[in-house]
Amino acid sequence: MRIFFTGGSGKAGRHVAPYLAEQGHQVTNADLVPLNHPAVADLRVDLTDTGETYSALSGLARMGELELARKPAYDAVVHFAAVPAILIASDARTYANNVLSTYNVLEAATRLGVRKIVFASSETTYRICFAQGERRPQYVPVDEDHPTVPEDSYAMSKVANEVTARSFQARNGGDVYGLRINNVIEPDEYAEMFPDFLADPSLRRRNIFAYIDTRDLSQMVQRCLEVDGLGYEVFNVANADMSVALTTQEVRDRFYDGVTLSRQMGRDETFYSIDKARELLGYAPQHSWRDVVPAPQPGV
Repeated sequence: MRIFFTGGSGKAGRHVAPYLAEQGHQVTNADLVPLNHPAVADLRVDLTDTGETYSALSGLARMGELELARKPAYDAVVHFAAVPAILIASDARTYANNVLSTYNVLEAATRLGVRKIVFASSETTYRICFAQGERRPQYVPVDEDHPTVPEDSYAMSKVANEVTARSFQARNGGDVYGLRINNVIEPDEYAEMFPDFLADPSLRRRNIFAYIDTRDLSQMVQRCLEVDGLGYEVFNVANADMSVALTTQEVRDRFYDGVTLSRQMGRDETFYSIDKARELLGYAPQHSWRDVVPAPQPGV
C-alpha cells in the first residue's frame, strides 16, 4: 500500500512508520520534523493548514514517482500527528491543533477517495489519565463502551476527533478505525522505567495499569490495514498484561475497591480491555515487560 503517515517522527510514529515500510508498504511521513529513515519518505507539512494538507495528500512523495505514467494515489492514511499530551502547549493551542489537523486530514483523504483511514485516539478519552484529582473507571476491565467524558483539552480533542472521524466515514462508507492507544513504551524504556512501577504501582493508576509496546502498536496498525469492511470502529490498544507486578485481585483491592467487575479476569490481565481488537482484527500482542525486567518475588 501507498501510505500517508502523519506524525511519523513522534514517539510512536518513529517505530510504526518504519515497521510498515518493512512490511513492504510505501510510507510517506508527513510531519514538521523529518524522520530521516532510509525506508520512509519525509514531507514537511503543516497539517493545520488546509491547503498544505490537500497538496501533500494529492502530490508526489518521491523523485522516482516522476517516472510513472500518472501520479499515484494513496491507498491509506495513518494519522498520528498531534500535540501529544497536556502541558506541552497551552490548552487552547493543544485543542485547536489536534482538532483542526485531524479535520483537515480526514476531509482531504475523504475527498481524494482514500478508503482506509487509521487514526490515533487515546486512553485519555476515558477521563482518568489527565483528570484533576483521582478518577476511577465506572467498571473494569475498561472497554470501548465505557463513557468518554473527559475534562482536559487533550482528551477533549481526541473525543472530538472520534466524532469527526465517524462523520467522515458516514460520508464515504470506507473504513475508518480509531485507536485508543494506551501509554506508549519503547523497548529500551522497560529497564529504565518499570523498576519504579513495580516498586510503586500507584504510578500506573492514571494509565489504568496498562501500557503498549511500540512493536505491538505497529502490529495493531498493520492489522487495521489488512482487515477491511468494518466501517467505523474504535479499538483499545494495549499489551495483554498489566504494567505492575500485582495480580488483578490485588489491584482491585488496593485501587478499585467498589468498582464494578464486568467479567472475570485473568491473574495478570490488563484492565484496559483489548478483547474487541482481538476479536475483530486478530490483534495478538507479543511483548511484555516481564521479558526484560524480573518481577519481584512474593515476600521480597
